[in-house]
Amino acid sequence: MSLPTLHDLHRPLGSTGLVVSPLGLGTVKLGRDQGVKYPNGFKIPDDDEARMLLKQARDLGINLIDTAPAYGRSEERLGPLLRGQRQDWVIVSKVGEEFADGQSRHDFSAVHTRLSVERSLQRLETDFIDLVLVHSDGNDLAILNDSEVYATLAALKAEGKIRGYGFSGKTVEGGLKALEQGDCAMVTYNLNELNEKPVIDYAAAHGKAILVKKALASGHVCLSPGVDPVRASFELLFEHPGVASAIVGTINPLHLAHNVATVAQVLRRN
Repeated sequence: MSLPTLHDLHRPLGSTGLVVSPLGLGTVKLGRDQGVKYPNGFKIPDDDEARMLLKQARDLGINLIDTAPAYGRSEERLGPLLRGQRQDWVIVSKVGEEFADGQSRHDFSAVHTRLSVERSLQRLETDFIDLVLVHSDGNDLAILNDSEVYATLAALKAEGKIRGYGFSGKTVEGGLKALEQGDCAMVTYNLNELNEKPVIDYAAAHGKAILVKKALASGHVCLSPGVDPVRASFELLFEHPGVASAIVGTINPLHLAHNVATVAQVLRRN
């Protein structure tokens, strides 16, 4: 019996013109093992393991990949690993956060935003990035109102270096503000954290895109005995018409296959 895949379940990413799988592969674990909030430790995969994981994801119908400068060496590794496959992937990266020597720092200036995108283009070995999100430090409204990051991303979109832009924030107010001009908001939405639902509601009403982070609560979801937390999580997400895709950062091939099979079942049932 063949494994369930997501090939026939791709959907629009808001009004960007991009079409994405309902599950995206997060790649923080390809580049960074410090300062990450997971219940268990892990070893960063070597190139062969990473290549096999990416092939598995593609074979299972995943075409969305999420990375960031703050994910250590993730972008640098993805460039060579995805060589010759650019047309197969919708690539999401970020601006605003840098991670070095175990510490994060943030810079939302026009100069840094442009430098960051140009560097991501080089690292990823591509002429354009499909979607660039602002990696918020939590001060969502201050970033959007007082910094040049959004105006700079709009200019980079006009230049064709990025196809869309948006905001990975931490507040409802920030998410709503980000969607007024931006194409996409990345929100936390899971069985434990539901407070950003108004952002998803707004996106659904205005043709904007929503990507979900921490869909499985970074592996922390606990439910009553006999309830599959993965299935319950995806049922919650995909009952909302505003959700385009959930980003899941697994490096475990069995977890990846199980996540895909569960999403396929949930969406085909709906």
